[in-house]
Parts: sequence; structure tokens; C-alpha cells
Amino acid sequence: MGQYIVRRLLLAIPVLVVVSILIFGGTRVVPGDICFIVLGSAEGATRERCDDIEHELGLDRPVVQQYFTWAANALQGDLGRSMVQRRPVLEVMGDRIPTTVELTLLASVLAVVVALPIGVYSALKQDKLPDVVLRVVTIGWLSMPSFWVGTMLVTLPAVWWGYATPVPYVQFWVDPLKNLEQMYLPAISLALALSATLARLTRSSMLEVLRQDYVRTARAKGLQERVVLSKHALKNAMLPVITLVGIQLGFLLSGTVVLEFLFALPGLGTLLIESVITKDFAQVQGLVLFFAIMILLINIAVDLSYALFDPRVRYT
Repeated sequence: MGQYIVRRLLLAIPVLVVVSILIFGGTRVVPGDICFIVLGSAEGATRERCDDIEHELGLDRPVVQQYFTWAANALQGDLGRSMVQRRPVLEVMGDRIPTTVELTLLASVLAVVVALPIGVYSALKQDKLPDVVLRVVTIGWLSMPSFWVGTMLVTLPAVWWGYATPVPYVQFWVDPLKNLEQMYLPAISLALALSATLARLTRSSMLEVLRQDYVRTARAKGLQERVVLSKHALKNAMLPVITLVGIQLGFLLSGTVVLEFLFALPGLGTLLIESVITKDFAQVQGLVLFFAIMILLINIAVDLSYALFDPRVRYT
């Protein structure tokens, strides 16, 4: 397994190189004068002052040299300094990462907890009334974008009951109950469409597994239906579900932008919006590179988890 992990990490290097080039090149073509961004306004932006700022940031050097300098520093854990907050990029991200990770994990757990029972039950009741009803419900969930669900969860409770999630944001370790009260609505908004996708995939995978010979053999041996489902059917039906969870987990981590902004959560999503608006390209580069690394690591972890569910999978 160790050799497999090393190979996967080596294969990830070209991907990160391409991503870093695209990030770096993309931020350089964004219109705007970096001098005004750093100074905050055009006042006092003399040519001499702007030249000093460009020299301080290394922008007076060729673009290729700038990229290799940034890449070399990134390999040492230095993603530069935020031009707006005047703090290291990693330090700014470190303040926001817990919020985004918590929201992503809450949404993922909620989606799995809701989807698996629906998918299994729907497969067991194939083409009967409960199956039809659950399929219609999941299609409905799929048709509702997360930002629309979030908007409704903010607006309707406020209009009907005068309820609004508490602000400002409180970290989980400071006040767990208040933190969860702030997080459960955005988590539901993110989890709804994901749970629908997982439920439908679980149903399809379970139907395929339930038709296999080893399931019929387990039933013929007199095993209880609960044992047949949990130890023989569900475990083997999990591989495609795990794959989808891993893919969606990566997208959830980098796709919380709108909901964090909507619910006023200080996560990486709101930081990305703020950085794009203020054209803080050093912060944007660090955020996108972080998201790319996390997606690659999540995919490797998902591949490794296959061995836990399928004994035929071996990593050599």
C-alpha cells in the first residue's frame, strides 16, 4: 500500500503543476492596478510609490521568474502575503479553514445518513408505492439548487416565525450549541441535493447486488434478511457510493462559496469572494491551490478505502 500511495502522490505532481500555472496566469490577466489595491485608493499613488510596491511584491520581474519564485516558496509552505490584510496567506486561510471543513463534514454526514436508508429501502420495495414516492422526492431534491434552498431557509423562517440564525459566527469549541445553530441550515442546504444523488445511486447499486448469486446463496442458507443486507449486499454496494461521496466531498469543500456568503459564515468561500472582489491575487492563488490539493488527497483516500469494503482490492 505504501508504494501505491507514493505512486499516486507522484502522479498528482503534474496535476498540481498545471493547476498552479493556470492559477498564476489567470490572476495576472485580471484587470486592475495592483498599486491602487495595495494603497487602498488612487490617492498618493505616485509613479515612484507604485514602482516601490511593484518591486516589493516582485512584480517588476519577468512573469516566468515570478512564477518559479512563487512555486519555490509554495513548496516550502510560503504562499506569499495577502495584499489587502498584509498577513501571510496561510495564516489568513488558517482562520477560515475550520468553518469550511465543519460545514463540509456536517453536510456530508447528513447526506449519507439520509441517503443510505432511502436507497436501501427503495431497492427493497422496487416499483412499489414507497419506491415510487421516494424516487419522486429525490428527483425533487435534485431539482433544487443549494443556493435556492439556502435562500428559502433564510427567508421563510424569518417571514413566518421571525426566526433568524444567530450572528456573529461562533467557533464550535467556544459554544458548540450556538455554533450548530448557525451551521445546521447551510448544512441542510448543501446536503439536500447530495443526499438525493446518493440515494438514487444506492438504490441502483443495491438492486444490482441483490440479484447476484452470492446473495441468493446467503438467503438459501437461512441467514436473516438483516444479515444478508448488512454483511453481503450493502457492503458490496458501497463502492460506487463511496466514489461519489469522495467526489462530492471535494466539490463541497470548494463549493461552499455562495452558502457561506448567504449565511455570513467566515469560511474559505467568503474569503475567496472577498479576495476576488479586492483583486488580492496572492490570496486567490493560495485558496485555489489549497482546494486542488484537498481534492487530490480526498480522491487518494477514497481509492484506499475500497479495500475496506471489497477484499478483492489489493494495493501492491
